Amino acid sequence: MCPPAEPASPILCYVTDRRSLPLATSADAHRLLLDSIERAASAGADWIQLREKDHTGRAWTGLVGASLERIARSGARTRLLVNDRLDVALGCRAGGVHLSENGIPVAEACRLRDEFFRAPAERANFLVGVSCHSRGSALAAARAGADYLYFGPVFYTPSKANYGPPQGLEALAQVARAVAVPVLAIGGVTAENAPACFRAGASGVAAIRLFQEDPMLRATLAALRSAVRPA
Repeated sequence: MCPPAEPASPILCYVTDRRSLPLATSADAHRLLLDSIERAASAGADWIQLREKDHTGRAWTGLVGASLERIARSGARTRLLVNDRLDVALGCRAGGVHLSENGIPVAEACRLRDEFFRAPAERANFLVGVSCHSRGSALAAARAGADYLYFGPVFYTPSKANYGPPQGLEALAQVARAVAVPVLAIGGVTAENAPACFRAGASGVAAIRLFQEDPMLRATLAALRSAVRPA
């Protein structure tokens, strides 16, 4: 598989959730998830974050391998990020790991990545990202070596209700100004409100429903890219 391409601005990231796909409780859930991954890659998603938190180690390895095959089959150079499982991400040569705010420390993940890859180019091509829910945690993650951050929830979404009320666009803008690494807005992001995230300083957006439910995904992603092009 070719190395992931450097994304054009903005970074558009599909966060997977097979349980919210149609018929996700059936035996077809795995196939439907892979179909959704291939569709998102073909439509122009820059990154795909595998967020199937209930998977075991063996299931993770199989899912990452199958996802990389689907991305390659699509002809896209989409970056695949693995949720929390640094060991699986490294072993399968994924494009990076996405850490929970209370998961393995960013600095430790960066150290293990640098020990695993001998060549500097390989190290640079494996991203370590982390979810942040405050300006303080974003600053700490950036200082620890994170390559990118998620910040949210920016808007209301049931999947992020445990993290408190929406942070809003002003908080997103403050975080984007405070750190030098890309900040992706997450939480309730839609095709309609994503441009406001870009105007607030976000380098991109990460979402579940935007990618899984849009029947015209390729056109929607192209429109989002157009929203940040100079007039």
